[in-house]
Amino acid sequence: MGKRLDGTSMFTGINSGFTNSFAQLSNQYGDGLTLENLTNALSNTEFTKNAANTTFASYMTNNFNSIDSDKDGVISASEIQDLMSRMATQGLTREQIMALAGSSGMTSLQETVLSHFDDIDKNHDGKVSNQEIQSYGVESDLEKQKIADRNRMVNSMSMFYGNDTKYEGSLLDYRYLDDES
Repeated sequence: MGKRLDGTSMFTGINSGFTNSFAQLSNQYGDGLTLENLTNALSNTEFTKNAANTTFASYMTNNFNSIDSDKDGVISASEIQDLMSRMATQGLTREQIMALAGSSGMTSLQETVLSHFDDIDKNHDGKVSNQEIQSYGVESDLEKQKIADRNRMVNSMSMFYGNDTKYEGSLLDYRYLDDES
């Protein structure tokens, strides 16, 4: 079996992206991370050379009011930590994964999670948490193992019932179909 699906690296990458962008912006703007400072940073070619900086600064700009929980007009380090905690515990929406995961270098994982989003989102809240991603990975591995076991049994039975090893039904159906011919 291959590597089990696990969203830890995606959540870690997003956390790192926010932390690094916030630290860089905080060092650049002594009066704090205001909406105006974020807008200025996005027009600064030196800052935007790194695509991840642009991605995370754009996200903070577009979601400024929800990140600035104390409504003082400045995003603080604790508010960034609160955002990271919310994302880790409550999960990420499709839009958040599309906007943030690719810039964290998680394009393969991002594509997998997005293509199976509805199956992964067990509680149907429109978000996937790392726990849901890991659970889906375990279920996928179990399903693959069941298929492999069934195919191995069918292959073992084929010496008694012929060479048709590509049958996709159950073993009982397999015997029944052979008895009919």
